Amino acid sequence: MASTQKCKIQMEDLLKIVVERDASDLHLRVGRPPVIRIDGRLEDLGNEPLTPDDTEYLMNSISPDMHREAISQIGSADYGYAFQNLARFRVSIFRTMGNYGMVMRLIPSRILSFEDLGLPLEATKELLHRHRGLVLVVGPTGCGKTTTLATMLDYINRNRDTHLITIEDPIEYFHPHRRSIVTHRELHVDVTSFADGLRSALRQDPDVILVGEMRDTETMQAAITAAETGHLVFATLHTNSAAATVNRIVDAFPTNQQEQIRMQLSVTLIASISQALLGRASGKGRVAAYEIMIMTPAIANLIRERQTNRIISAIQTGGKLGMITLDMFLYNLYKKGIITAEDAVERAHEPDEQRQKILHD
Repeated sequence: MASTQKCKIQMEDLLKIVVERDASDLHLRVGRPPVIRIDGRLEDLGNEPLTPDDTEYLMNSISPDMHREAISQIGSADYGYAFQNLARFRVSIFRTMGNYGMVMRLIPSRILSFEDLGLPLEATKELLHRHRGLVLVVGPTGCGKTTTLATMLDYINRNRDTHLITIEDPIEYFHPHRRSIVTHRELHVDVTSFADGLRSALRQDPDVILVGEMRDTETMQAAITAAETGHLVFATLHTNSAAATVNRIVDAFPTNQQEQIRMQLSVTLIASISQALLGRASGKGRVAAYEIMIMTPAIANLIRERQTNRIISAIQTGGKLGMITLDMFLYNLYKKGIITAEDAVERAHEPDEQRQKILHD
């Protein structure tokens, strides 16, 4: 990892292109030119493939010693990188077939508003004024969960007197102290694990806690406990609906603990926001679609009674509370001309029903 050979491409030049063209990601691999992703599509930068020396040089140009050591020991490293006061990136470096690969995701410098996100304003703000409970923002990798959470935390920071603790891997959005005190903690820098970070956070007089990701049962249990003991907790999961989220958490625990976890979730979970990211019909930019579940006594009972398959029906009838199914959200985007009929059908949970609905307009 000691390559000092000058690369024909400088990282500074690549990152400037990413920022100027508002790309979401930069990919670097041996045997292919640098690649950027714009509006979900990949585009080569030039025609000259990168060599092993190129990728090693580019990696070394932005990797602190501690992360180089991690790459040597475990084959990968993830961290945040600030670029010339212009932008911040989430960096993922890894070994691949004996060489180095890299993906850098651009973190928007501006925290979006609720209007920008397309989230229902009143229902979302009501959640953010709660003093206890668990709010889960879920969806596949790259769907904008971190962006949504940043908007939520920014609202709390500007409107409430709280101690807000974030535990992330890596820190992406930086929240300055406003009405709230904000403590940022980064995995492998400030804490050894999400679970340890949660446990220590409870001794730091927190009001609001963000857990970057609930990756294991230990973190799930710690997040539920924090919500139970009078804190507003935000976390993410890689699921695609409220029902799947509840099932994922419950199924992560041993059978003899699952009934207790169902009971705890029915009390602590106050909302599940599932999201997907789609290309706009215009071909320029992307838009988010959401399923929003707000906890009610009826949904809490469905969770306790192992009837999560019926949660979708409760969401369908919960419009007055701010709830909406993903399929309805997609349909509304289609009706406004924001997305195509094909995307509204393809991304729906019930594509056949969605297709029939569109055909009978």
